[in-house]
Amino acid sequence: MLTEDQGRILIRLARQTIEQKLGLAATNPVDPAGLDDPALHEQQAVFVTLNKRGRLRGCIGSLVATESIVDGIRRHAQNAAFNDHRFTPLKPEELEELTIEISILSPPRPLAYTDGEDLAAKLRVGTDGVILRHPGGAGATFLPQVWEQLPTAEQFMGHLCRKAGLPENEWRNGTLKIETYQVQHFSEEGPTAKP
Repeated sequence: MLTEDQGRILIRLARQTIEQKLGLAATNPVDPAGLDDPALHEQQAVFVTLNKRGRLRGCIGSLVATESIVDGIRRHAQNAAFNDHRFTPLKPEELEELTIEISILSPPRPLAYTDGEDLAAKLRVGTDGVILRHPGGAGATFLPQVWEQLPTAEQFMGHLCRKAGLPENEWRNGTLKIETYQVQHFSEEGPTAKP
């Protein structure tokens, strides 16, 4: 588990990475010595989420730990800002309206279930991130924070199926491979917050 101070460093690093990619000076640069913390060089999967005025503006990450937390934050901050296919690349004038969140993921674990009713009963609302995979190859994930907008298992799983390009009720059939994970979540207080 990371500390709040470590989380603030990572949030600042994400913003600094985006600012640098835009050719701007960092508004609150990270002291390079702060990045020497061994905990930040552990291999863990991370997601970076960008919100603009409370609405999603980009979200990219990895479900498998293949790099250090620091390297993952740098790479996914840049990708969330400029390479999320759902959005146009971020413009400099949007920065002051942007709130950055980072999620450090636990390793995903398979969730055994028999049917939709059993799956809905086993999901922990507000706690579990969910990865679904269809035998045909489609797949998608929602971070645990998505429960705030979709507070029931039926809503959450229905939207997750749609995200994967599947019928909304596909999760009820018992044929999807489901994995769950949890996150440690850090967020800026609001636009242009300087943690």
